Amino acid sequence: MVKSMELIDQHTKTIMEGCKERARDAGLRFEDESLEYIVTNRDLIELSPKVMIPTLYDYWVHDVEVLKEKGKYELYPGNPYETVINTRPAISFYNDNNPDWLNVMIFYHVLAHIDFFQNNLFFRHTWDYDFNGEALSDKRAIAKLRAERGRWVDYVIEFTRGIDNLVGYHSLLSGIFHTPDASISAKVDYYFDIYLQDVAKANISKYIKELERYNVSVKEDPALGEQNFFARIDRRHPEFGSLFKKHQEEKPQKPKDLLQFIMENSKMLRREENQWMLMVMQVIRKTGLFFQPQIRTKIMNEGWASYWHETLYLSDDRIKGHEVDFARVNAGVTAMPRVGLNPYALGMRLFYFLEEMAEKGKISWAFQRTRDAKARKDFDIQSGQGKDFIFKVRENFSDFTFIHNFVDQDFINKNNLFVAGKRLNKQKMVWEYYVKSRRVEDYREMLMASLYHPPHIEVDLKKTKENALYLIHHFEGKPLLADYIPNTMLGIEYLWGGPVQLETTEVMASPSTQRMPAIPGLAAKSDAPKPRKLKWRRVLYTMKERKLSKNIL
Repeated sequence: MVKSMELIDQHTKTIMEGCKERARDAGLRFEDESLEYIVTNRDLIELSPKVMIPTLYDYWVHDVEVLKEKGKYELYPGNPYETVINTRPAISFYNDNNPDWLNVMIFYHVLAHIDFFQNNLFFRHTWDYDFNGEALSDKRAIAKLRAERGRWVDYVIEFTRGIDNLVGYHSLLSGIFHTPDASISAKVDYYFDIYLQDVAKANISKYIKELERYNVSVKEDPALGEQNFFARIDRRHPEFGSLFKKHQEEKPQKPKDLLQFIMENSKMLRREENQWMLMVMQVIRKTGLFFQPQIRTKIMNEGWASYWHETLYLSDDRIKGHEVDFARVNAGVTAMPRVGLNPYALGMRLFYFLEEMAEKGKISWAFQRTRDAKARKDFDIQSGQGKDFIFKVRENFSDFTFIHNFVDQDFINKNNLFVAGKRLNKQKMVWEYYVKSRRVEDYREMLMASLYHPPHIEVDLKKTKENALYLIHHFEGKPLLADYIPNTMLGIEYLWGGPVQLETTEVMASPSTQRMPAIPGLAAKSDAPKPRKLKWRRVLYTMKERKLSKNIL
């Protein structure tokens, strides 16, 4: 696809290695190996639909995106400075006409991205393999299947991509970070989690006494403590053994994400002639999981890179004579818009804010208890922990927790932030923007609404009977996009090989309030109808034999 891509020359590579030394001295951590390529603007346009992974599988939607972006470029030519991807080794792309002083700034930005990729725990599942290399192998396998199966490969890709935002990303991470305690048996879990609570209906006092008795038994005799503990239970509750055995036999399989559930349980996919589809679906699912953390850390990632390119560049002696050039470029990247959201600007300012807060000891309970405005402003214990704190934030947070925990009223006031409203000036017939709110609750709500948040849809094992797949949408205040439901369910029906039902929540608007007739002698308050109140209802969509129906529950 991209034919003109080549490695940077030795002179530019020397600049990059110098940036690496300075970045490590400042505390950034990343692997030694990295690859830097020079590309044209046209090359970047062709790489963008593949999320900058040159070896990603081919798909017709990518070609459509390339044509669209080329049309935009003809009208509004731009010059992207860099792009970096989370691979082993890390790969970054640079425009072919960057001067040396600009490359210094860009290299610091890229190295901070790499530090974020390789240390933020939300990327943990991407650390142990080279996605770029695996993508090349997958691309070749799909190309071979396309030669054998034709357009059916693209149908499977399209149907799978329709639900690849439902992959079990958090389940994957929890499996990496949580290791079950091997010293606690399934029998102990059943006794305390199910038997005492659901069968024996024990009160809290009884539960605590049994927990203490178990701990004493295990402490006195680590080898036979559990056996001694259950010997007393078997005497007092002879039914316990049979109930535990029945629980083990009937223990339901925990539903996995929708894609994996279909891959493991679809009768259609188990047929010998359809086995090839599983490989295609696995590629799509793996790709979806790989890019989940990048979607969920956009503000943090760009803010972290902007913080470090500014911090390191200003202390670099190689910028002499280009301070004004840097200021112009940096302002274009990190300026805070009055309307809209710039993730570079917001993230960078929040990291600077947290560093200052931690340096003064304001990330503490003592500061949070302080209510006096002057005392809060003057609070400064000179903790010296500013840099350490933002490195911990970089390691442990995503955009959601970053915003939820640290965007407060002090941050809003310090950066003069507000939520903008939009209204029509009927006299001038122009749209006007105005300050709608400066409250942190409103600003945080605006930020949260901009974050990636796929719907929470699970397989209901109890209602999935015979050949019908039953899906539950857990309503979180936002309905599904109705326009996408028919095609998405059509794809699921094909992959599942049978009817599919989706239980979800939709808005039901009550009839608008009618205007009140004018009463002689009384002044009318308003001739405008009152706004309609929204009501919600559960509905059930059924896709059977490529026909969609809907019932109100």
